[in-house]
Amino acid sequence: MAEHQLKPETWVDLYADYLFNYAIGRISDAEVAKDLVQETFMAGLKSAKNYKGDAAERTWLIAILKRKVIDHYRKINSKKGKAEVRMNYSSQTDAEGDWLEEQVADPFSSFENSDIENKELGLAIQSCISKLPKKQALVFTMKTIQGVSTEDICNELGINPSNLWVMIHRARTALMGCLNQNWF
Repeated sequence: MAEHQLKPETWVDLYADYLFNYAIGRISDAEVAKDLVQETFMAGLKSAKNYKGDAAERTWLIAILKRKVIDHYRKINSKKGKAEVRMNYSSQTDAEGDWLEEQVADPFSSFENSDIENKELGLAIQSCISKLPKKQALVFTMKTIQGVSTEDICNELGINPSNLWVMIHRARTALMGCLNQNWF
């Protein structure tokens, strides 16, 4: 039974540098990486009763840290991810124009209530998606349209969360340019 026991008192000395290097390679922000390592140690303490000894202590902690990194990207991207596609786009300022998501969410919006306009927009979006690089289009479709989780997309395509969000950002930027030219 002794091989299944964790030794949290040794974690900082044995694993802190390794976990930090793992985190900094994915986050590129030393302070955030340090915070994630601390959160990993805290989560490890809280879930120590679930440790069955099937993996080495370090492997188990890395698994926790991976989830922390994914949660970090989910958190920051849920804040900024809303509405990068706008109607009536103006390059002078972000304050001008109506956000597409806000229009669609508005029950009194004439835009939302026009079936013909919605079909035209859908066709325009599909046409613009088809012009994206193949992997970018796939990532954008999986995440934004199909709602596949970041972790599942990264595992399936062999990319990390920061690559995923870069591809989504580039896809949104390209789609906005395409829609401005071809639809708005």
